[in-house]
Amino acid sequence: MATLNHPSQKRKQLLVIDDDCSVVDYLQEMLTANGYEVSGESDPQRALLRLEAEHFDLVVSDIEMPGLRGLDLMTAIHARKPGQLVLLMTAFGSIDLGIQSLQAGACGFVTKPFSLNDLLAAVAKAFRDRAMHREIVRVSNSGGKLAPKALVAESPNMQKILQLANRAAQIDSPVLLTGESGVGKGALAFFIHEQSPRCNGPFLQINCAALPFSLVESELFGVCKGAYTDARENRPGLFAEAKGGTLFLDEIGEMPLAVQPKLLQVLETGKVRPVGASSEVATDVRIIAATNQPIEKAVQNGLMRADLYYRLNVIRLDVPPLRERLADMDRLVDHLLQHAQTKLRRQTLGISAEAMRWIRAYSWPGNVRELANTLERAVALAEHDTILLEDLAQATQLPIEDNLLGNAVTRQMTLSELETAYIRRILEMTQDNKVQAAKILGIDRGTLYRKLGDPS
Repeated sequence: MATLNHPSQKRKQLLVIDDDCSVVDYLQEMLTANGYEVSGESDPQRALLRLEAEHFDLVVSDIEMPGLRGLDLMTAIHARKPGQLVLLMTAFGSIDLGIQSLQAGACGFVTKPFSLNDLLAAVAKAFRDRAMHREIVRVSNSGGKLAPKALVAESPNMQKILQLANRAAQIDSPVLLTGESGVGKGALAFFIHEQSPRCNGPFLQINCAALPFSLVESELFGVCKGAYTDARENRPGLFAEAKGGTLFLDEIGEMPLAVQPKLLQVLETGKVRPVGASSEVATDVRIIAATNQPIEKAVQNGLMRADLYYRLNVIRLDVPPLRERLADMDRLVDHLLQHAQTKLRRQTLGISAEAMRWIRAYSWPGNVRELANTLERAVALAEHDTILLEDLAQATQLPIEDNLLGNAVTRQMTLSELETAYIRRILEMTQDNKVQAAKILGIDRGTLYRKLGDPS
């Protein structure tokens, strides 16, 4: 029978426990012949002592033994070594007990009498599942040092955005950030503030779509006592409170038309007139605005004044959606996992390879915000130390397919042609980043080069 362990790999250490010495001897012989390093014990108490003193990759134990039943033994093992793999053997009439063992933490069970192939398959599955669950993107040390508003930029398009943002930070001209909802426009605005000479001043923001029309003007420009019924005292607006710093106007396309001329006047004169005031007050703020709507269309439809648009659109940065930033995905997941763990005070080792492959394939219509919420939910509700595919809220939604497969069927492409077309598609998505493409495809770079016919 073929050996399960590859010759170049370290042999897995197994401990077999059964009160029947003949069973222990038989399993030791058979499992050893199939590539494992096997020890045996017929006394569960002695087995516990050995587990405390030695390392075993897997314990194979009978579920019913005098003195200490299999489930009790497994509980005792996990009390000492929480991550220990335990495979239980149960008599045919004890299937329910076997199921209970899975619920209690066993990695699997086999029913006596079993064939050697059944046992070998169960052992191999235990190691395969553990490999999948432990083949994880670990939370990196650098990820833990990133601030909540920090930006991840491994992809070429995001690196270009950060380079432009760095240059924009050094001057006081208005910046307009565009991009889909959730791409991180707020984080980019904060990055510009942090890199600017105004970094020691305040960073204040207002969502123009979230405030009632009656409050937008007073929130921005301030209000004098007695200006209206509820104005019982002088109250400075955000332009005054952000003095020496940055004011971020989010969802600028939703600002009421009636307020836009006054905002334009402030941008052009550098002075603001609080509601009810008779005179203007000088301002000293840097303006960054953002929108997730087609801003030119808002101008065409009369929802935004053209002159205000031109005044804001001095430096424009179009933030790419997450689906165009696949090279950022691993580091971004690291950072967001770390942030979620800190926020929820829960610790995980990371995320399984299967879950990570799904994350890379999903289109993320809500972008970074959706990814952050998904990972936070997974950290909050996961029952294990690794985020698995079933912990992701959207995992039941398969990635949206384009017509690649349909075209393959219509054109009667060979498997080789389909494979090449798929590889090319992934390379397009990753902007020809072969390291990232190989990771998504589940192959090494050498294999990718060979499939592309590239000698490098």
